[in-house]
Order: sequence, then C-alpha cells, then structure tokens
Amino acid sequence: MAQLLIIWHSRTGGSRQMAEAAHEGAQPETETRLMRAHEVTPEDLLAADGYLFGAPENLAALSGEMKEFFDRCYYPVLGRIEGRPYAQMICAGSDGENAARQLARIATGWRLKEVQPPLIICTHAQTPEAILAEKTITQDDLQTCRDLGAALGAGLAMGAF
Repeated sequence: MAQLLIIWHSRTGGSRQMAEAAHEGAQPETETRLMRAHEVTPEDLLAADGYLFGAPENLAALSGEMKEFFDRCYYPVLGRIEGRPYAQMICAGSDGENAARQLARIATGWRLKEVQPPLIICTHAQTPEAILAEKTITQDDLQTCRDLGAALGAGLAMGAF
C-alpha cells in the first residue's frame, strides 16, 4: 500500500488543524502518517511515496521549525526521493505566498513533483494579539484540506503520480 507522509508545524493551531483534516481525508485511500516536523527523520522521508507539507507563514517565510526540518533532512535524502509527488498547505495571516515559494524552491531542489498548487488558508490575523492567538480554521477550509488529503491519497493508491 502506498504511503503518504504529512509533515506539519504549527505554533497557534491553524496548520495542525489543516494537517489533521488532510490526514482524515487521505486515510481511506492510503497508509498515511501524520508527523510533526521536528520528529521527521530522513528514514521517514525515504519510506514514504508522497508528501504533504503543512506550515504557517511567519514573518513572510516558512516557520522556523519547518525550515529546520528541511535543513536537517535535505542532504541525507538528496538524490534519493526524486520524482515523488508533493503538495503543500500554508496557514497565513495575510497572503502566504512567500512561504509557499520558499517551500516550492526546496521541493524543486529535491526534484519532487508538485501535484497540486499550494493551498493557502488565510486567517486574516493582523494584530499582535490575533497573530499570537490560537487559531480556528473554518469548516469549509478544513473540508478543502480533507479534499486535498483525499486527492493525494487516491492519486498515490492508483499510481497516478
């Protein structure tokens, strides 16, 4: 059975909720592992057939913990996961585009195959209080995350990617 690895980081809960929803959507179709970025090892990446990355945008960039995951795992798997499918989800306060570009550049270095444009969920958090507050992702947005997980899971199960 194909394995989808969902790697996430969240400081205020938004990206966690998104990753959990994608995990729910993917499970009937494929073996799916949901892991926090700081727990993922190069061996976890090598064991998976595809990836879904979920992270917040912090200060117009990927969160530090997600970036640290890429820094730690990049070279041990370089040249060993080429061509595998990936998608990404960004939880942002305003636009999320820079974090998505940053993640896509890293995935390009690994020679991963993007199978879905970045999913960016905007929380519209603009004040320090709102930015630091625990996030609640809407049910409609969580359904979009479930649908993304289901599509990735189905694509892996069918060998479409």
